[in-house]
Amino acid sequence: MSSYQTLANSPSVSRQAETPGPHAWSRRTFLVACMGGVGGTLAGCHLTSKKEVGLPARHSLRADQLVVLSDFKLPSKHPLIEDLVKLRTQVSKVLQLPLKTEDVVVYLFSDELAYHQYIQTAHPGLPSRRAYFIATPKELAVYTYWGDRIQEDLRHEYTHGLLHACLQSVPLWFDEGLAEYFEVAGEKPGGIQPDYAHRLTRGIQNGWRPDLERLEKLEKTEQMQRADYREAWAWVHFLNHSSPETRQIMLDYLRELQSNTNPEPLSKRLDREIPAFEDRFLSYLAGLNTFRHGVGSS
Repeated sequence: MSSYQTLANSPSVSRQAETPGPHAWSRRTFLVACMGGVGGTLAGCHLTSKKEVGLPARHSLRADQLVVLSDFKLPSKHPLIEDLVKLRTQVSKVLQLPLKTEDVVVYLFSDELAYHQYIQTAHPGLPSRRAYFIATPKELAVYTYWGDRIQEDLRHEYTHGLLHACLQSVPLWFDEGLAEYFEVAGEKPGGIQPDYAHRLTRGIQNGWRPDLERLEKLEKTEQMQRADYREAWAWVHFLNHSSPETRQIMLDYLRELQSNTNPEPLSKRLDREIPAFEDRFLSYLAGLNTFRHGVGSS
């Protein structure tokens, strides 16, 4: 899951999946910290020297826009690296965004303890997560460690980096929905998050109804709950696959975000152009478990 505040000259932080606990979420968290802007300055944010906390730097690997700095040697043809290279092309193709050259730097720790020690030292007060995306005026960076879910984590966080290299701004719910969408590995984008599909279907049966306008008002990490990440993912899936009309609305919105920091909300566009769009969204969710994915397919 992720949460996000838009800030002007400060680092943005996307925090990925957390370790289980009494308040744990099932996905990432994305937020922007230490800058002035929509959300204000994040209280308690503190950045320390990278050398002080021992960021990985022994080995370096470059693949297009991706730069990996690690404590251990990773082959350039490693399946994980090749998957991220392919992901960059997929994001560009599906979202019709230009391929940028700005580096997205991955600081890849060899073990979980060293990673958490860095996060706790550099960003005291942040909750425990498996990975973070941090964007500053100088760098788009991902911090994570080599673990059982490294592919999922890197796909999610690298997507954040690719989006922030292309777009002037990304609303929190949309940023997270897109990252959730692209984190699912496969030959084609648009694979189903099985747990999300199951919970959404069960929610509809129990009377749950979507509220995109409410999602659009969320600006801070702590405002987003687990259900918000599921709904954000589902809206992105619906927009991209429900019909040519919904996909075009999404693409037009993305095009505006490349230069406009305050475009008309997606909810207003859908309400104007897609009759009874919330009912269509609910019908779409009901069929998610039988969905066959593919770029722009329904």
